[in-house]
Amino acid sequence: MQDMEPSDLALLATLDALLQEGSVTGAARRVGLSTPAMSHALARVRERLGDPVLVRAGRGMVLTPRAEALKARVHTVVAQAQQALEPPRPFAPAELDRTFVVSASDYVLTVLGLVVDRLLGAEAPEACVRFVPNLPDDAAQLREGASDLAVGIYGELPPEMRHRQLLTDRFVCVVRGDLASVGRRLSLEQFTRLAHVQVAPRGLPGGYVDDVLRARGLSRRVARAVPYFRTALELVAVTDYVLTISERVAVRLGPGLGLRVIEPPIELRPYALSLVWHPRFDGDAGHRYLREVFTRAAKEAAADRHDDPRTKLDRTDPTSGAHRRSGPRARRARRA
Repeated sequence: MQDMEPSDLALLATLDALLQEGSVTGAARRVGLSTPAMSHALARVRERLGDPVLVRAGRGMVLTPRAEALKARVHTVVAQAQQALEPPRPFAPAELDRTFVVSASDYVLTVLGLVVDRLLGAEAPEACVRFVPNLPDDAAQLREGASDLAVGIYGELPPEMRHRQLLTDRFVCVVRGDLASVGRRLSLEQFTRLAHVQVAPRGLPGGYVDDVLRARGLSRRVARAVPYFRTALELVAVTDYVLTISERVAVRLGPGLGLRVIEPPIELRPYALSLVWHPRFDGDAGHRYLREVFTRAAKEAAADRHDDPRTKLDRTDPTSGAHRRSGPRARRARRA
């Protein structure tokens, strides 16, 4: 059998009408063609199939054995093609039965997780979300389809990636509540002398705090680097370590662990977390709904905004204004 050509696809609807009606006149009426036009189409079908398809039987016509064998198969193909070209049904979250993979840190789960769960549970109870850790190249995971969404602070993203700012946060320091060596304020000398815990969700050494210190000719000793915010806080709760961490997480989890929240002795610029996805999902109703759920959760759980947030993980430029102070009260958002 010859390979199918694009022009053959146009004959499928005509062939289906002929097979279903069993007559040229009926088939013409079914698809809105004139009888001569349908007769011409039948001639093309006969030539393509090498079979008469319809033959005379008294005053009517009957299908050939080949045509009878094709009848159900062709009808199914034509019906599926019509469904593919029909406008999509209106999206209903309650009918969303799908698993999404979201790359995010435990920060996102701590700040937004419960709100996202409540919204999905009320509106799309059959939808499933599988959270996986952020990787150094979340964009590649999105491009390859290993994940559907990613939440984090990103450097330069590939130009095709879509992104939306989700929330902002700022840094604070936390220490054990009864740590006598640290009073109500933390001096820069204490900050550089104490051992530190660092949260490194992607497992990479160094970070923004180290860059800011280096710009001043200073450094700190990172005694422990862990990928999880909760683990870092638990370490500080039973040691003399100091931790520089996101304010939203510190305020939410710190009191329950007996921790004190203190202002950092250096100016640290706020930062923004973004929602990132691949453009192939721009028109996907279910994916768009999940993006809206995260956006609504951020507006509910982290509505306050910080001025001039960092949106990249690149190295600090000490001349960029990262250390500029324009009124700590003006730049400090309400605690969550």
